Amino acid sequence: MKKTVNFLMATIILLPIAAYFLGTPPTDKQLNIIKETAWGLFAVIAFTFVVGQLTGNNSQVDKLWSIVPAPYAWYMTYMGGWNERMVLMSVLVSIWAARLTYNFARRGGYSWKFWEGEEDYRWEVLRQRPGFKNPIVWLLFNLFFICFYQNTLIFLFTVPVVTSLAENSNLLGMMDYTLAAVFVGLVLMEFIADQQQYDYQTEKCRRTNAGEDLGPYADGFITTGLWSKLRHPNYAAEQAIWIVFYLFSVTATGEWINWSIVGSVLLVILFQGSSNFSEEISAKKYPKYTEYQKKVGRLLPKL
Repeated sequence: MKKTVNFLMATIILLPIAAYFLGTPPTDKQLNIIKETAWGLFAVIAFTFVVGQLTGNNSQVDKLWSIVPAPYAWYMTYMGGWNERMVLMSVLVSIWAARLTYNFARRGGYSWKFWEGEEDYRWEVLRQRPGFKNPIVWLLFNLFFICFYQNTLIFLFTVPVVTSLAENSNLLGMMDYTLAAVFVGLVLMEFIADQQQYDYQTEKCRRTNAGEDLGPYADGFITTGLWSKLRHPNYAAEQAIWIVFYLFSVTATGEWINWSIVGSVLLVILFQGSSNFSEEISAKKYPKYTEYQKKVGRLLPKL
């Protein structure tokens, strides 16, 4: 796990530097908008770190993951003079944000005591591992990975909004509307996957609490619906959503690879590590999970 964290921390430093030199560099106006919006990022990093340390609940970033991209996008759009493509992209981010925030809320992620709510079960597992039991090590992990890395990643995968202001940017066109339709379709896929998992877990808990026979829920994990095709259909959709979001920068600049690609690349890398960790826990918890891994692809269907 430490190797994974070190690798991820290196990527978030090196990739943005390398990406700056890809394609046409950002203009002074674009850089100014990014710098202005980044003040919000710094405030969020500080907030999630301080609250997480004081409360012992290290899912403060999770609470904001689905919320802050919309303000970032709309503020950039405002700073950009309400460019048409930027408005469309901000609307799409808002649709994604509303859907994901709803899903997190119904799972108990929020509380009127904003510092409470559900904590990602993986953090407690990680806290019990050698090395991470040390309070200083955990404090540094919380600061640099949970708060700095993840919040910076959220900011970076929102940044393609600004590419609409590139010099000689292409006008909003049919390709943008096609990408918007694909984006919404992927949000729908993610909604269906999360709903199927929510229904499964709800019924499993109901039967367990009622002392009823678990029947098809005895394995402990969902293998039906989209989950019969992919082990993580929600993860697959989430990554695809932000790759499609990056493609708006391609229609704007005409460059397949440009400096705003770093956010979507980092997100894909993060999900590889995240899904590895989740599956490691599931394989230990559920005896049949290893068999499920052999039959069903993780993020792409097996032929």
